Amino acid sequence: MELDTPLSPRLRRSLTGLLVGCMAVLWLLDLVSTDPGDWPFRPVLLAFGLLTAVVLLLPDRGPGPELRAGATAAGSLVLTVWHLVFAPQEYAWGMLETVALLGLLARATRRIGRPATAVALSAALGVAVISLPLRTGTSVEELSSSFLLTFAVGAAVGLGCYLRLLDARRARAVDAVRQNERMELARDLHDFVAHHVTGIIVHANAALTVQETSPEQVKPLLEGISRAGGETLDSMRRLVRVLREEDHHGARPAEILTELDRLVSAFSGDGTEARLDVADPVRAVRLVPEVETSVHRVVQEALTNVRRHAPGADVAVRLGLDRRTGGDLLRVEVRNAAPAARSTAPVGGRGGFGLVGLRERVEAVEGALTSGRTPDGGWCVTATFPVLEAVAGSPA
Repeated sequence: MELDTPLSPRLRRSLTGLLVGCMAVLWLLDLVSTDPGDWPFRPVLLAFGLLTAVVLLLPDRGPGPELRAGATAAGSLVLTVWHLVFAPQEYAWGMLETVALLGLLARATRRIGRPATAVALSAALGVAVISLPLRTGTSVEELSSSFLLTFAVGAAVGLGCYLRLLDARRARAVDAVRQNERMELARDLHDFVAHHVTGIIVHANAALTVQETSPEQVKPLLEGISRAGGETLDSMRRLVRVLREEDHHGARPAEILTELDRLVSAFSGDGTEARLDVADPVRAVRLVPEVETSVHRVVQEALTNVRRHAPGADVAVRLGLDRRTGGDLLRVEVRNAAPAARSTAPVGGRGGFGLVGLRERVEAVEGALTSGRTPDGGWCVTATFPVLEAVAGSPA
């Protein structure tokens, strides 16, 4: 049930290992076809080919694509000029260097943000690749090899542009999901604020009515106004924060638990077992209305993902309370077992953005959401939410 990553970590590691193996074979072929006695040019070229491959395989947290592309293109061109000037003997250019430069070309075309910089560095890498055959001389055969390499350069640029387009589409889709989630939450918060303000007005009118006949009842009414006003300000702050980032009545905890029980019960059936476990301390907590709707949304989205990506798998929904020094946190966990038979393509396809919008909603109400695969091959979605302090004399 991996929705936010196109490739699973295991597949990514496998592809990386395959790429490293292929490059090792290419470097060994370069080593075999090289005369060790031709010093110093050929050893330098072998070392530069290996260095270019290392630069290509460096993790993303290393130097940026601009620095990688610029340094490797400059180094390759300098070596080509050096060979033409100081080492005119024939030499078969390294296959490892060629493949690594093409990989860096595709990466530069895809990942460099500024178009002008991307074009300049891609052009430099393309020229470096096309000029590699010149290291063997300037005859018609070498010029023909340079001409053939232009097709490889074009393919690398085309691949990079295609991946850049896919990244742009994905970024726009993620932004659209987040914006829709923000607007939906903003509408919810508008209703919550209106509900609180209505309660404040009712309490204030009641206090005006009983202040002469029953003055002892004024204090509880004023405390209710103060509490409702504080909750209104909290909701307004969240609303403003959500709107600055690019229809229902506030339910008590018993009501949200009833809704979750109904949701989990509706998921069961057709050989699938789903259960809801609620720790006793959770039944006494107070939640702001927008947090309650977010809890419901987390469970609903997680169960939907289980049905799509792990049909037939048993599901456990657990609600607990984490004791923290900075305040208690409501912990919501939806865990499913590994499906008996994994489907090749889930209903609706892969690569959705459900967890993206879900994380946006959870973080907007000052919560946190994590998801990942479990050791038994299942999947677990965990969200934590802030809870309100208990009110004296209140059952919650």
